[in-house]
Amino acid sequence: MSTHNTSGTTALHYIYDPLCGWCYGAAPLAAVAREVMPVIGHGGGMMMGTNRQQVSPALRNYVMPYDHRIAELTGQPFGDDYFNGLLLDDTAVFDSAPPIRAILAAEEIAGRGLDMLARLQAAHYVEGKRVADAEVLRALAEELGLDGAAFVQAYARIGEAELQQHVAASRRLLAQVGGHGFPTFVLEQDGRFEMLDAGRWLGEPDAWREHLSAYTRR
Repeated sequence: MSTHNTSGTTALHYIYDPLCGWCYGAAPLAAVAREVMPVIGHGGGMMMGTNRQQVSPALRNYVMPYDHRIAELTGQPFGDDYFNGLLLDDTAVFDSAPPIRAILAAEEIAGRGLDMLARLQAAHYVEGKRVADAEVLRALAEELGLDGAAFVQAYARIGEAELQQHVAASRRLLAQVGGHGFPTFVLEQDGRFEMLDAGRWLGEPDAWREHLSAYTRR
């Protein structure tokens, strides 16, 4: 996922994190945006390194009110396997690095990074799967129809340095447009970058599609 759109057409940059609940809430917006214009994903690395978190009662108590609010605002489903499975599993670790690597690997081998993001979000928030586990990531890639061996190879090739470079570039873009967190949607037109306030469109994907379509008609 390159940082810049080189085709000269209108594109939408999507700065996300796979473990960000509000990004899951915005998943329908990302999906309809792809019907309107090219969407380029940028993983932000919210829970990487020292920000990785072991699942604990404190983490559960912190995220659950947000998750209920996101569900209420956006209509996105949160599964019992997440609330009463994954969030009670104190052997699980929330780590953004493996899922972002998986998204980069899916993009590299098939141009399907954003499909992988959507699948990971459902696996995490609905099915309560441990998306930091390599075998889970391979299974999800295969569910998407990707070649499992090619995925594993690409995942292994994308080492720590490349992952850190990707995240650093995502953060630079976020800072460049004055964004403060995830999700952030950035419209690029003729080399100009403009942050779009997607918050007002949460739960309104059809209205968001119309809003974005207006930019392609200019």
